[in-house]
Amino acid sequence: MPSATLAPHRPNAAPAGNSLNYGGDAAGLICGYLLAANIAPREVDTVQAAQWLASIPSGAAPQGQFLWLHFNLSHAQAVRWMERHADLPEAFFDALKDRSVSTRIERDDDTLIAVLNDAHFDFAFEPSDIATLWTSVAPHLMVTGRTRPLRSVDALRTAVRSGNAPCSSVALLAELMRTQASGLVDIVRGVTQRIDDVEDALLAGRLDHKRARLGVLRRLLVRLQRLLAPEPAALFRLLQHPPAWMGSDDAQELRDSTEEFSVVLRDMQGLQERIKLLQEEIAASVQEANSRSLFVLTVVTVLALPINILAGLFGMNVGGVPLADNGHGFWIIVAVVAAFTAVAGWLALRGTRDP
Repeated sequence: MPSATLAPHRPNAAPAGNSLNYGGDAAGLICGYLLAANIAPREVDTVQAAQWLASIPSGAAPQGQFLWLHFNLSHAQAVRWMERHADLPEAFFDALKDRSVSTRIERDDDTLIAVLNDAHFDFAFEPSDIATLWTSVAPHLMVTGRTRPLRSVDALRTAVRSGNAPCSSVALLAELMRTQASGLVDIVRGVTQRIDDVEDALLAGRLDHKRARLGVLRRLLVRLQRLLAPEPAALFRLLQHPPAWMGSDDAQELRDSTEEFSVVLRDMQGLQERIKLLQEEIAASVQEANSRSLFVLTVVTVLALPINILAGLFGMNVGGVPLADNGHGFWIIVAVVAAFTAVAGWLALRGTRDP
């Protein structure tokens, strides 16, 4: 079997991780790294990756080496390159074709297929700022693909480039999930801060421009909860029957990342309840303000009722209008209106003094 070596890196070629090539190279590869324990990560392009994969047809990479290839699935050539060179299971390509966004992690023979959801790189606390990452993990190869830039993958990519790379493909998956959990913690903190602002505005009576924001935050948390909640359960099921090549240390890292993820999901559920209580309190405050306004309008209408009735009666252009020739008729009518208005006001306000 030929040795798994890479051709010398071409100095004039743009590296796969270059920011100018963020959308992917000619095959849609955003970044690629050759990783191994106690060896500095080496950046590779699609030509070098294809050469390395062709040199290990049995999937037995030398010295524990493995590749991480991250693709832009919006690129037309990405799936074709993976079908031609990566030897991935059909379940992975079926998931890509279905564009399924339901979170799951399952085993296909000796390969792990994962569909994960994460926040966009330019996340702005909107429910639509969630996208999907498709992942295939084998002992010698981890392939990830997305249609839009994701926070967790970018953070993992930065860690690998800085030399903090896991020593196995499963450890890399666990680090990806841990990074995803860290991103969710940031989201939870941001949502908590926004809820605190709404509470402060509620106490100060200034809710005009922030009431609608609670609904957006709740929809965001509900969408995250719906998409991400199946992930810990899927991992626990996988760890009951892990692949034979998965070591005990890798399984423990996955278990730890699952526990961190579960804690974040519980925090998100608590935030949903907090938002629900705030919405109910705000709705009660709005209803009370509307009732107060309606009461004031009712009182004003009742107080104006006597003068409107008398004005209508005395304004009729018919004979026999009383007090028409009386010099003090105006003041008599004023006294009558004042008396009826006082009585109407007493009747309207009497109910507010009842216990």
